[in-house]
Amino acid sequence: MDAGQRGPAIFLSAGEASGDQHAAAVAREIRARLPTARLYGLGGPDMEAAGVELLATLDQLAVMGFAEVVTRLPFFVGLRRRVRRLLRKQDVKLVIPVDYPGFNLGLAGWAHGAGCRVLYFVAPQVWAWKEGRAKKLAEVCDRVLTVLPFEAKLLERYGVNVSFVGHPLLDHGPVPRARGDETPADRVIGLFPGSRAQEVRVILPVFAAAARLLSERHPDLVFLVAQARSLPSELYDRVDLPKASPAETVSRSHAAMTKSGTITLELALADVPMVIGYRTTRVTYAIAKRMLRLSSIGLVNLVADESFVPEFIQDRLTPEGIARGIEPLLVDQGPVRTNMQLGFAQVRSRLGEPGCARRVAEHAVALLE
Repeated sequence: MDAGQRGPAIFLSAGEASGDQHAAAVAREIRARLPTARLYGLGGPDMEAAGVELLATLDQLAVMGFAEVVTRLPFFVGLRRRVRRLLRKQDVKLVIPVDYPGFNLGLAGWAHGAGCRVLYFVAPQVWAWKEGRAKKLAEVCDRVLTVLPFEAKLLERYGVNVSFVGHPLLDHGPVPRARGDETPADRVIGLFPGSRAQEVRVILPVFAAAARLLSERHPDLVFLVAQARSLPSELYDRVDLPKASPAETVSRSHAAMTKSGTITLELALADVPMVIGYRTTRVTYAIAKRMLRLSSIGLVNLVADESFVPEFIQDRLTPEGIARGIEPLLVDQGPVRTNMQLGFAQVRSRLGEPGCARRVAEHAVALLE
């Protein structure tokens, strides 16, 4: 391609599996509007498949907790230098950070200072940590796009140029219900321990132990572990349970035990009752407890503005607690299962309309113009 045919250079930055999926959808929509655009970024297999040239991949980027961030600082310092060199060398016009604020807020600030347009997609959760971050978003971002309905009004108070674009999960449509080799009498319980290695190491053994307790009480149950594509199989081989992709696990689940995060919204949209479990290091938890301003950590509870899905956090995350939380959800037409699914309907109504990636791409093209 000669210089006259070179389209604008755009940099997309995602550090986790969900961000990789969302950024890939945006990349495809941008390519449909700007076929000659040159796409670079940080991300995973979905972005790569969408034609984004990657500088670093999810297995290098995904970190959890303050302690691990400190040990990985040399890598991230070097990565920041490489990204800056690329932005200059390729004359990048637009930077699209996707969530991942630990790295992306700094990237947004530097890109803004270098004269790039900045379109922050999936706004950092300033409502969870400290609203002072909102002031930085107002300073360094040309526009911020939120996927949760309550975020836009909060950010507007700080002068952020913000738009609610709906949640990208709605673009996928309803999850088709599926059954594997189990008989009609069998019920599948999905285990969703996360997409980061540290999460899986800590959370999966607890979920697996809960599955053993449930299996003793309910021999008809079938258990299926959601295995993130970006993580090595060895992480999951520590438990003797069948594995499947997260999407297949959602589609086959009658109920679920899950970490907090976007997966809780995926399960809600698929009408799968759940309990939420999460644990991190004691140091990280102590720091987070001082900084967090939330009564819930599950996105499904936050969107509903009601803690209707049980949460088992830190020391409360035990096999016995998870098993007790799951058992009422096994009763079809039972009050606990029914009330939770009514809550899911409220969550769906608050997440906007399909077409999120298309709307993000439209904002991107408008900024370039």
